[in-house]
Parts: sequence; structure tokens; C-alpha cells
Amino acid sequence: MTRQNYIFTSESVSEGHPDKVCDRISDAILDAFLSEEETARVACETFATSGLVVIGGEVGLSDQELLKNYMGRIGQIARDCIHDIGYEQEKFHWNTCHVLNFLHEQSAHIAQGVDRDGAGDQGIMFGFATNETDALMPAPIQYAHDILKRLAHARKSGAEPTLRPDAKSQVSLRYENCKPVEVTSVVLSTQHESEAQTSDDIRAIVEPYIREVLPADMLTENTEWWVNPTGTFVIGGPDGDAGLTGRKIIVDTYGGAAPHGGGAFSGKDPTKVDRSAAYAARYLAKNIVAAGLADKCTLQISYAIGVAKPLSIYVDTHGTGADAAAIEAAIPKVMDLTPRGIREHLGLNRPIYERTAAYGHFGRAPEADGGFSWERTDLVDALKTELR
Repeated sequence: MTRQNYIFTSESVSEGHPDKVCDRISDAILDAFLSEEETARVACETFATSGLVVIGGEVGLSDQELLKNYMGRIGQIARDCIHDIGYEQEKFHWNTCHVLNFLHEQSAHIAQGVDRDGAGDQGIMFGFATNETDALMPAPIQYAHDILKRLAHARKSGAEPTLRPDAKSQVSLRYENCKPVEVTSVVLSTQHESEAQTSDDIRAIVEPYIREVLPADMLTENTEWWVNPTGTFVIGGPDGDAGLTGRKIIVDTYGGAAPHGGGAFSGKDPTKVDRSAAYAARYLAKNIVAAGLADKCTLQISYAIGVAKPLSIYVDTHGTGADAAAIEAAIPKVMDLTPRGIREHLGLNRPIYERTAAYGHFGRAPEADGGFSWERTDLVDALKTELR
């Protein structure tokens, strides 16, 4: 039987975390290629360390001359990302860091399967939704993201000039009857300007913003606060710790509250089912919960490289709703889960990915230009009809 009473914890990292700097650069490069051609192929990895950014992977455009021209833009794309994040440190500065570009043309052996509308790789992808928050996301990861987004806004607006880009948050929630009722602890480590600033000084800065985003009735006199618990955090970003694309897959998804297929998202065009099918799985799980068919839903899809049809669809409602087998039977009737079907249904062949690189790929509001289209709940009526 599922536990009813427990404490669960999730963490998030800011856009200035070294791994997220790399995710941002990889997705910005993807957006640049998709802006030119919706069938562009990109599998881009970024590595960052003190004073250095290294970019590699595979890309493809139908026009080879255009592809060569785009290769010359890669360095500036990386610098623009670093500048927007806010790095102007002596050992990691947007204008002085070295950027090395080792991108090359996509393998023809991979392309041959994708060109037939098959999946870009084998693998399993998971989606998840729960009605414990309005965004139908697990509360610990949603609140951890919200804290860092609020602090980033305060930093970038100039309201808090001594905060710096690198930060991590962690939220522990106590559940009763499977519902979050209390914040048992908040952990926040944020880079700051001066070694003279103490942990107490940083707490005085950040606590009001944290209280803005956490439900007031869930913060109690028993809530533990750990703000910069090691003390000074002046050296941050890739100067303090190397970064790499795709190392924050639990932060990107459900904070550990649901399974993950293992494939990272950032830097991959939507022919790669690691990304597009994970988005589709979230979309379906969210619509199942939004339709009232379950309070909680985990959904898995699997693929083989070069094969369009998914090999399996699995649904678990955790005993909170409609028969899972009936939902599994309904899913192919409301959405085409071939790679092409997913891309067309969710409008994924667009430059909408750079914005996903920090603060989670899920639990965000759908945007007018198609960003976060997988967060729509427009399958609710169709699912209800199939399950009558």
C-alpha cells in the first residue's frame, strides 16, 4: 500500500549553476538552427570550466553553405547566454572566456532512421502529474523552482545587487494522507558578492523572497532554515565547479517524485524521443489528471531506433482513479505517438527550447508562441469521451 504520511524532498538549481549554463548554451544553439530550418538536426553538448566553454556534437541543415555560416555564430550564441545569465567574474566572463566549437555534421547512420520518421534512438520515457499543486506538479520541486526564479528576478532587476547567478534550493515537505501540509526545511545556497557577507546577512536578503513563494500556512515555527550553511559562497559558476549539459535530469523533470527514463533533454532536437516523447508523456499524464481520471498518474512510452510506432504504453494511476488499462487503450485514440505525430501535435519544430533550460521543463504555463505546449490540457474532453 502507498504510504500516506511521509517527508519528501526535491532540489532545484539556478540558471547560473554550471550545468544549467551548459544546458542554456546547448538549447540556444538548437533554437538558432530551428529558427533557420524546422527540420534542423541538433544533438549539442556543452562543457564549461574556468574561463572555457567547449561545444561538441552533431548538427545538420539541408543547405551545406548555410550550415558553414551557422558554425561561425556558435561562439557568439554562447557568449550571449553567459551575458544574460549574468557572469562577469574575473575567471568566467562572457566577453573573455574562450569558446571552442567542435560541432560536426550528423551521422548519416542515425539520420537514415529519422528521415523515415522513426525514433532517433531506442529508449524509455516517463511522464507524471499529480493534483497536489495547481500546475499538476509535485509540490517540492515546484516550490524549489519558484524560490530560485524569484531570487533570479530580484537579482536581475537590480533589487538585490549583491546576489550572484549560481544558486541551489531544496525544499522538504511533510505529507499527511498523501497531501503536502508543512515545510519541514528550506535549504538555499546562493553565490554572493563579498566574503564579508555572512550566512545571516544572506538569509536576511533571501528570506522575504522565499516567504513570497511558499504557502504561508505551510511555514511553521518548526520549519528549519539552512541558508548558505557552509558560509562564504563567492566563487561560483563554472569557475567554482565544471558544468556539463544534461546532468540535472531530475531537476528538469519531477524532482525524484517519479521515474526518469535516463535521457537528458537539452541540446536535442525534437526528432530525439528522449525529449519529444518525454514531453508527450508529461502532456498525457497532465491531461489524465486534469480530466479527473486520477489524482496521480505515471506514464511510460518506449521506442526503438528507426521505428515510428511506440513499442509500449504503460499507465499507473497509483490506485487513485480510473482503470489504468482502459486509459492505456484510450491514449492511441487521442494522440499519435509516432515521433512525427508528437512533433506535429505539440508544434515542437520551433525555436522554443532555450527558455526550458532552467527552472524545469514541466509545470510551466503554455505560451502564445508554442512554448511549453506540452503543458496544455486540451485533451481532457477527448479522454473523457473515450473512457465513458
